[in-house]
Amino acid sequence: MNRRRFLATAGVWGAAAALSDWQALAAWAEQTQDFIIGPPVPDRAPVRLSRRVWMIESPDGFPTPENRGLMANVVFAIGPQGVVVMDSGCSLQIGEMAIRMIRRLTALPVVAVFNSHYHGDHWLGNHAFAKAYGPELPIYALPHTQQMIRGHEGALWRGLMERWTNQSTLGTEIVPPNRTVQHGQTLAIAGLTFGMHHYGVAHTPSDLCVQVVEEGLTCVGDVAMGNRIANMDDGSYPGTLACYEQLKRHAGARQLWVPGHGAASTELLDAYGAFLRGIWENCLRAVKEDKTEAQAKAMVLADPRVAARAATMQGFANNIGKYVSLAYLEAEKEAF
Repeated sequence: MNRRRFLATAGVWGAAAALSDWQALAAWAEQTQDFIIGPPVPDRAPVRLSRRVWMIESPDGFPTPENRGLMANVVFAIGPQGVVVMDSGCSLQIGEMAIRMIRRLTALPVVAVFNSHYHGDHWLGNHAFAKAYGPELPIYALPHTQQMIRGHEGALWRGLMERWTNQSTLGTEIVPPNRTVQHGQTLAIAGLTFGMHHYGVAHTPSDLCVQVVEEGLTCVGDVAMGNRIANMDDGSYPGTLACYEQLKRHAGARQLWVPGHGAASTELLDAYGAFLRGIWENCLRAVKEDKTEAQAKAMVLADPRVAARAATMQGFANNIGKYVSLAYLEAEKEAF
């Protein structure tokens, strides 16, 4: 072999070796991603909502590196035969913290989990429960929620949470619901009765509200919130307001309503509904009166039902413009 051919061959083999090393490194990084675990989440004591239902209430409405993603409530019912969880949190670490809190209250195992919808702050904690209680642990959701988590929403939310928390949620795996439920179903689990409620597009197209019948209590996910402005990108203003009326009619007007964000209250649907009406009704009126979106926003901000929340509602300043815009677009469809 002459020198030129030798050098050329060596260059090819060198490049191939370098490429092989790079591919091996990339494969190793991908394989080890799930073994890199973010820091544990500090314990947060549950608050008692009723005789058998407890809630780990999140103090924050949005994920940050400081709160490590603890932005949504984790609710659980302790029945005579086991524990049932309504929304599992947004990471492996938050789910593990919730399990520690449950074990302080009872030696009974978690026997089921419900996911209210497909936004990741409400289901990424599934990983911790499946890890602790086995992959066959029943995790319930509406079919559309299951489909979305198995599809692009699963990977999207896992990545978003890692980015928003500065990688604090690393190690969290996507564990989709493995059981589906339908509106109107009643499930007997762990010695308690759980009623399934779904009334069309509200916060998302597939919001599952879970009623704990014996407790006079209904977990509504993100259909209504305590003091946080709701994400309406996937939802509907009139759909949400109609959902409130259906919930009050079929679950009972004096239920304790438990939101995915914020404190539980018997007045939650009325209080949050007034805020949403302050946005929706002004946008609908603006469209009918041929006013611009900017004029609609001014009308919304001047409405006492909205103005009363401006100073204290989490996310208000950064999001009110966007959600007025969404209401205005929906109002255009509604009016015409």
